[in-house]
Amino acid sequence: MSADSQTTEDQRDEEAPPEDRWRRALREIVESSSMVVFMAIVASMIIGGVLIIFADEAVRESAAYFFSRPGDTFSAIGDALGSAYSSMFNGAVLNLEASSFAGVIKPLTQTLTMATPLIFAGLGLGIGFRAGLFNIGAQGQLLMGATFGAYIGFAFSLPAGLHLLLAVIGCAVGGAIWGFIPGILKAKRGAHEVIVTIMLNYVALYLVAWLLSLDAFQREGSDNPISPFVAETAQYPKILGVQFNLHLGFLLALACAWGAWWLMERSTLGFRLRAVGANPSAARTAGMNIGTATIITMVIAGGLAGLAGSAPVLGTQKFLTDAVAGTLGFDAITVALLGRSRPLGIVLAAILFGGLQASGPSLQVNAGLPVDIVVVIQATIVLFIAAPPLVRAMFRLPAPAHEKEVAA
Repeated sequence: MSADSQTTEDQRDEEAPPEDRWRRALREIVESSSMVVFMAIVASMIIGGVLIIFADEAVRESAAYFFSRPGDTFSAIGDALGSAYSSMFNGAVLNLEASSFAGVIKPLTQTLTMATPLIFAGLGLGIGFRAGLFNIGAQGQLLMGATFGAYIGFAFSLPAGLHLLLAVIGCAVGGAIWGFIPGILKAKRGAHEVIVTIMLNYVALYLVAWLLSLDAFQREGSDNPISPFVAETAQYPKILGVQFNLHLGFLLALACAWGAWWLMERSTLGFRLRAVGANPSAARTAGMNIGTATIITMVIAGGLAGLAGSAPVLGTQKFLTDAVAGTLGFDAITVALLGRSRPLGIVLAAILFGGLQASGPSLQVNAGLPVDIVVVIQATIVLFIAAPPLVRAMFRLPAPAHEKEVAA
């Protein structure tokens, strides 16, 4: 849209009656991608509710005599949904049944703790996506970051502030090195980043497993592949006290989110990365070095994913195993997609996924339902986010104006 047409449109908005301006604002909200994301979450919760209904024993028993006493079935469905979602709320947001303030807010702190590594890794992947690179290697980059940081944490004896700083830097450096490898291969040899990063995930996994068999990484007195505990001087301080798991890494993740926003939206380098991602040919014609942009992007993405490894080894778990990454690197892909590769969206998506993970134990203990329901909800969110037209068709949302213009 040209500047003249935009000015004309703004003038029309000022001259239009209030009802028309409200109608136009509502239409823009409904057409936005944010509405698609919100409705995808709603659809996923609905599907999760259907699974909860089928998994509840009381619902199944009352359904056997539904036609004679249908009210019992509907009552059982209401009880099942109410119990399940209240348990998820109590396990992820606020435990309203707790007797102390610390008990009330503990679920929220646990949600933020679980969201911390997802914020780090999601930011790295989001930067890659906006630069036109589909980085699938956050799992391996996280593992290498955790390895570097954990080794600095347990192998050296340093003053408290310096030790933590070096351990955090080690995590970033480890992930950056693992991101540099696919970056340089793509820039110099044209290797596809998806294939290389997937393979490097396995390389990192088996490399860490081998390192844990060495005396330098092996915990004394243990035959298991597990490292010594990280020294207290290299651990993230607790933000709210020892009774909570929330640590300084969460604040660092928020700082990195602000830094990622500034990098991509306010810096010259970020403009170049976005230009390369939007149209590599045009960027090359404008004099931008595509290979250099690829390497820089993968190093930054790897460094942020490596910082995700600091959350378990320096914050919660405090030691290294070959399972330290869990599924964080792959969950971060969903977080980045759900957040539309924007820092604020990634932070919110990470908190959502952290809340779903934190609610699992409460769902199982209090509602008697399998934790797998949470996994299904996460999977359906991915499905709907990957298919915006499906979400628009389900909820009869209008297509964005620019898509209508292209279709016309």
